[in-house]
Amino acid sequence: MATNQRSANSRSTSGSPMEFPKEKYADQDGHFKRPASKFRNFIPSELFPAEKDRYVLYVNYGCPWAHRTIIVWLLKGLDQVIQLVELDARDPVKGWYFSGVRGPDKDPVYGAKYMREFYMKADPNYSGRITVPVLWDKKHATIVNNESSEIIRMFYDSFDAFLPPRYREQSKGDSALFPPHLEHSIESMNEWVYDTINNGVYKTGFAGSQAAYDEHVTNLFQSLDRLEAHLGEPGHHPYLFGQYITEADIRLYTTLIRFDVAYYTLFKCNLKMIRMDYPRLHAWLRKLYWDESEMTNGGAFKTSTNFPVIKAAYANVAGGNAIVPAGPVPYILPL
Repeated sequence: MATNQRSANSRSTSGSPMEFPKEKYADQDGHFKRPASKFRNFIPSELFPAEKDRYVLYVNYGCPWAHRTIIVWLLKGLDQVIQLVELDARDPVKGWYFSGVRGPDKDPVYGAKYMREFYMKADPNYSGRITVPVLWDKKHATIVNNESSEIIRMFYDSFDAFLPPRYREQSKGDSALFPPHLEHSIESMNEWVYDTINNGVYKTGFAGSQAAYDEHVTNLFQSLDRLEAHLGEPGHHPYLFGQYITEADIRLYTTLIRFDVAYYTLFKCNLKMIRMDYPRLHAWLRKLYWDESEMTNGGAFKTSTNFPVIKAAYANVAGGNAIVPAGPVPYILPL
């Protein structure tokens, strides 16, 4: 089975922190619920073949789900194949838009101002959340996929024909991002890491009752403890499954790089800090961030991580007053 046709987990993993006011997404028991992504097409397929310069990836650097697609886009050297465009602001009513502060003041492809325009073009009856990332098809003027876990799977090998041999998954062997011999282990880790950590920080931060908060903050730190122990086991370091970066590292990184600077304070995930209480996870996180070798294609993790943008994004949603906490200093410690 081709990589891009694998399930990538059926759970939805898209949507920025600013998409989820807790009053709307907490159930009667105070538990946060994440709505599913709608657009779930794949490349290659009959309608969406793999072609150079046909697709656009729309992102925001504050969003952890978009962040994982940016990392893979950089790791794979897809900048000459798929255009990347950032929407740098979000209006509380109209959603993601181009402000012109960090990038263009309108979409460079169509001249649109708001991401909502793309969703309505793809489906005039669409009434769901306006989220990023979005993988857009310029030929059919529609959304291919807005589910981050599936977009990154497509990026692994769907466009390899347009890349130099060193970027192609088939030529990487054990160093592939989703190697066949680790598929089951990665999928198994993805399941509980997504539920209790990637989404667990939202379940904690958006909890609408003390009972819901207590449950999810406990699950979150039990899973962080589990990861800390995992990294101490043979064959599970310096990365989660050994000597090479895999999908599991990418999916965990975008949550943990935000942990001390945003979730610890703004989402009340404050039982422990990564830098103070998890020495193995802290070493793992810094190794990914500071690496600028060929393994990360010159620093895919570091160059895709914008701490001021991340902190401002979470300050907007968590406090409602956009006051950005001062710490920690520095955002990430050196190796």
